[in-house]
Amino acid sequence: MAEHHPRRALITGITGQDGSYLTELLLQQGYDVVGLVRRSSTVSFERIAHLQDRITIVSGDLLDEASLIEALRLHRPAEVYNLAAQSFVQTSFGQPVLTGETTALGVTRLLDAIRIVDPSIRFYQASSSEMFGKVREVPQTETTPFYPRSPYGVAKVYGHWITVNYRESYGLHASSGILFNHESPRRGLEFVSRKISHAAAAISLGRQRELRLGNLDAKRDWGFAGDYVKAMWLMVQQDKPGDYVVCTGETHSVREFCELAFAHLGMDYRDYVVIDEAFMRPAEVDLLVGDAGRAASELGWHRAVGFQQLVAMMVDADLDLLQGKLKGIS
Repeated sequence: MAEHHPRRALITGITGQDGSYLTELLLQQGYDVVGLVRRSSTVSFERIAHLQDRITIVSGDLLDEASLIEALRLHRPAEVYNLAAQSFVQTSFGQPVLTGETTALGVTRLLDAIRIVDPSIRFYQASSSEMFGKVREVPQTETTPFYPRSPYGVAKVYGHWITVNYRESYGLHASSGILFNHESPRRGLEFVSRKISHAAAAISLGRQRELRLGNLDAKRDWGFAGDYVKAMWLMVQQDKPGDYVVCTGETHSVREFCELAFAHLGMDYRDYVVIDEAFMRPAEVDLLVGDAGRAASELGWHRAVGFQQLVAMMVDADLDLLQGKLKGIS
């Protein structure tokens, strides 16, 4: 069997928020980075455009195991980070089967491809705090029982346990990061954090009149994606694989996010935010707040960016983005 390349990593979901930050981190560490991208009419390379000349893109799909085997055989990575998923909770209610195919079975196909091609590959699975859903205890740790409240959360639970199963059955170095909400200026506009930061910027520029949101009292443990990808990398570097909760340990409501975002631009959110039933979820998760004690003690991981700093960073970036567009610069 051909030796794998010691500093080569393959990332699925490389065009997403986490994929772009992880790519930057790995390039800084001197890795060769290979990104697995679906052949589809709508793949957007916007988040990794500034990195594209420094990475290799390979075609593959989590729905097609042969394509995964082929990508691993061709590129021989030492590490694989599985960040690809149908990751939007709201969409998972409308497309529950597709969500299961990618977010749950996709993990199995990728683990199986690793088992077949090169079981010494180290694997990272992007698990999610949405697995806790209707929480059984506060705060949530690595041993808190799961009670997912959306097809996305259910699929993530499957992906999490199949990772544990392959670790225990085949001795794979497979780790799972149970990441709580993490945001950035690269977050998709469908996510509430970015929806708020973008709207606050647009309203301050007179380009939007109101912001329609669902449950303002929903609380989340919100961190910065750039901090969280470091935890992924640290897990893969450990002698032994394991599961780690990655979070801030603080909770903030959607209302607080609005308050800070609008106040950052000298506005009062109450003048612009409208409650819209259309954005209420069929089943809402309870108080998601994690305890990252294990990641701190075993990985030496700590976040650098606090909540207020995160909101301000996102609002400023959206202001720049919108003003750039106004001046005809993309």
